[in-house]
Amino acid sequence: MLKTAICDDDDITRSYLASLIRKQPFPCEIAEYASADGCLADVRKADLYFLDIDLGPSGVHSDGMALAQRLKEQDSETEPVIIFVTGYEQYVFDAFDVGAFQYLLKPVDEQKFARVFARASVRIEKLKKYKRSLEMNRTLTLQLAGTSRTIPLSHIQYIESSNHKVILHLRDGELAYYAKISDLEAKLQGGFFRIHKGYLVNLAGIEAYSRTEATMTNGDRLQISKYKYQDFVKAYLRFLKMESGL
Repeated sequence: MLKTAICDDDDITRSYLASLIRKQPFPCEIAEYASADGCLADVRKADLYFLDIDLGPSGVHSDGMALAQRLKEQDSETEPVIIFVTGYEQYVFDAFDVGAFQYLLKPVDEQKFARVFARASVRIEKLKKYKRSLEMNRTLTLQLAGTSRTIPLSHIQYIESSNHKVILHLRDGELAYYAKISDLEAKLQGGFFRIHKGYLVNLAGIEAYSRTEATMTNGDRLQISKYKYQDFVKAYLRFLKMESGL
């Protein structure tokens, strides 16, 4: 079920958009709001928002741009997809500044709406799959000296292979134990990449990179194998794209 929301102070526009949503080949739940305040007050969260830019003097959040920003702040975990539906063409660049997915001009063309809706639903599904994958792989559980220790992946900057051991370089120190870096590489696919035979890096921990090295957010500079560089760049850009929800 795709959760959608329409926020527009015009009753006719809300009704028309709701009818267009119902025509799409996806099961949808539709919530309608006449004001930004009403939208923000609802504890239910939508996957896809259709927002007017000029919401009238109904409250302190009457600007659709400000509403979009607030919605993203309130729901930063799921990153809602936002489409502006407005009669003001001049705000198109402002819309993309707040991370809008698309900008539709009134009166809304039914065929264009269907195309945009289909693309938005694909993006939402990709985001949901990615989030589910992160949920399943957010931690690394180790067996150390007969005890179990669970480490959030976000705390790992990178993993180093050294003398039949692996060293986890964490935010707050290091942890070494006997293991194969290749096993961890297979287990941590997607969020980590092996840039060198001795280094498996957390892609979220990269601050900058060149053809020969990656600089981590903790300041460590790690060598990138020339044989790994092209695949690393592809993996890193794919990771950034998924993180931004594109």
